[in-house]
Amino acid sequence: MPSVIGAEAGFPLPDTEMKTVQTAVDVMGNIAVARWSRPLGFFFQGIAGGACVMFGVMLAIAVSAGIPWAGLANLVSGLVFGFSFLAILVSGASLITSDMAAGFIALCQRKMKFRQYLGFITLGWIGNITGALLFIGIVASGPGNYGVEPFLSRAHAMAVSKVAESPMSVICMGIICTWLLQTGFVLYVKARTDVGKMIGAWYGPMAFVAGMTQHCIANIGIIGLPLLMQDLYKASPAPGQSTATTGNPMPMVSWGFGEFGMARNQILTFLGNFVGGTVFVAGLFLLIAKFSAANLSGVAALASNSPTPAISATPRRHARLQVENS
Repeated sequence: MPSVIGAEAGFPLPDTEMKTVQTAVDVMGNIAVARWSRPLGFFFQGIAGGACVMFGVMLAIAVSAGIPWAGLANLVSGLVFGFSFLAILVSGASLITSDMAAGFIALCQRKMKFRQYLGFITLGWIGNITGALLFIGIVASGPGNYGVEPFLSRAHAMAVSKVAESPMSVICMGIICTWLLQTGFVLYVKARTDVGKMIGAWYGPMAFVAGMTQHCIANIGIIGLPLLMQDLYKASPAPGQSTATTGNPMPMVSWGFGEFGMARNQILTFLGNFVGGTVFVAGLFLLIAKFSAANLSGVAALASNSPTPAISATPRRHARLQVENS
């Protein structure tokens, strides 16, 4: 009998066996309820989570600068970025995209009201933004090597790659981002061993960064850090400068709602992340849990009503009986 069926049918599983989807969904909903029950603590968890994401942004800039192959630069960035989500989950910090999915599960399970859910994700979003801005503010105040080439141009190029996409592209890449990232969250919750949890947590951010998607909090650092260092970029003699100094077509980013604005990108990315987290992660796994539980209940009932099959004699037993009767 498959282990997942065995769990639902009442058979004990080893400690290394993954939890069922139903159990994982229940755990995610309970996480959201527990966090919202103490708003001030949850806000500080959000600050810590936003800062942890910036760990990944800083490392991604550092390791990918100077790599001439875009695919390799994305892969290396994703590999080091995976640490940030692992740090969030292990330390008990909070990330808005996880809160979107977990809170929606709690809402569908009637553990949380709609108004509470809106307050939950709003407070989590504000906490993450606060932590992210605090971290990049410290980096920009004394940028060290991040204020010189090639890291300065790499940071600006990463920012432009996020803000230059069309609104539909930003929303769709936001959906894909949360689908990838929060599938990793589900894997983390399902796993029972530390190694399994680490692999599950690492997969999500590695995939969304290497896959060039859009994450609302990661983009605070990817766009915001170059904005805070934009004067250094304008004065840099690097070949990747903007039209303001050398006539290069690389555009400049801004804080506002314009074509290359961070605020515009943040709103569009948040919408995409919300759809991905609620529809394609929370909603999808709720359906899996619902119909899996129904099917497995039927299997368990069938197994309990089936008579125990008689154990046939072994071939050696048959041979011995034939000798005795001959």
